[in-house]
Amino acid sequence: SRLRRLAEDPAHAHPAHSGSIRINISRTQVLMDSFTQLRFRNPTEMRGRLTIQFQGEEGIDAGGLTREWYTLLAREMFNADNALFELSPSGDGAYQPYPNSAINPEHLGYFKFVGRIIGKAVYDGHLVDAHFTRPFYKHMLGIPLNYEDMEAFDPDYHRNLCYMLDHPLAESGLDHLTFCSTSMYFDVEEVVDLLEDGRNVQVTDDNKLDYVNLVTAHRMTNAIKEQIQAFTEGFNDIVPREIIHLLNPSELELLISGTPDIDIEDLRGNTEYTGYSSSAPQVRWFWEVVRDLGKEDRARLLMFCTGTSKVPLDGFKALQGISGPQRFQIHKAYGGGRRLCSAHTCFNQLDLPEYTSKDELHDRLLFAIREGSEGFGFG
Repeated sequence: SRLRRLAEDPAHAHPAHSGSIRINISRTQVLMDSFTQLRFRNPTEMRGRLTIQFQGEEGIDAGGLTREWYTLLAREMFNADNALFELSPSGDGAYQPYPNSAINPEHLGYFKFVGRIIGKAVYDGHLVDAHFTRPFYKHMLGIPLNYEDMEAFDPDYHRNLCYMLDHPLAESGLDHLTFCSTSMYFDVEEVVDLLEDGRNVQVTDDNKLDYVNLVTAHRMTNAIKEQIQAFTEGFNDIVPREIIHLLNPSELELLISGTPDIDIEDLRGNTEYTGYSSSAPQVRWFWEVVRDLGKEDRARLLMFCTGTSKVPLDGFKALQGISGPQRFQIHKAYGGGRRLCSAHTCFNQLDLPEYTSKDELHDRLLFAIREGSEGFGFG
């Protein structure tokens, strides 16, 4: 409804007398042609009607060519050869900005353009096959990142940090660390100080929590800060922040990519159990509850457990995890039935407490997938 009001607002609407934007695109260079022809249009023009003409074709755009253009453009945005985005290491098929995108001198212009295109798709009601990582959606919404996000961003690194916090540095062989981070930029190692002169400040057992906070912020934000800012600026050119600020990351993904058709029987047929048998009351109640969910809540459940609402093309037998194919997992969560459900997205794993009734399971599962998915941070 807020998007509808935006479209009807004269301050944002496209002036009727100026007509539509017509662009002529080669199918062999969809991204470059679109970028070249649209990059200097102002936000009001970008909200107007867009008409697509593919070079050498006689098709008239009555909406079908525009939908095809969005599909082709999304494919090129995420093409690794264009060095804009990379797949998340978690294996969930979601994308995040490529830290070394500066290999293209115009990379920030492209990120702003991509943000505008995603924003225009949302504004016009077109769905785009664009699935980003949860941390990226949080950046778009201005929501602070937390510890749970590092698990989705880089599960192996997250596991190493947990080990570091739980064990003495000398025991884990990490007593040589200083407050800096190294990264590779096309085979050249770069050192970034996490605080002033950090490369000369020793990490100790007393200050290692500070180090973890700083290094996770750097890995998830600072290393791609310019790309995030450019994309978000472009998106907010078309869809202002105040229009979407009440959404959570799951809702923003559904707004951009749409609500998928989720075959619950296929999901159930490709589920593995730990601590429960498939006939346990809690498991039986879980599937009864899930069958009764609407499309949006099914999508929220899928994103809560796997990190994305995207359904594999070959069904849930092809669900991917951090190490390759990884079926949906339901694990018994010990510690009492008063807890909420929790999840480990890199393992497609739902931790299901031993609830004492179907109604309790229903209420706590829905609260978790709708409201309780923000996780926790380092204290």
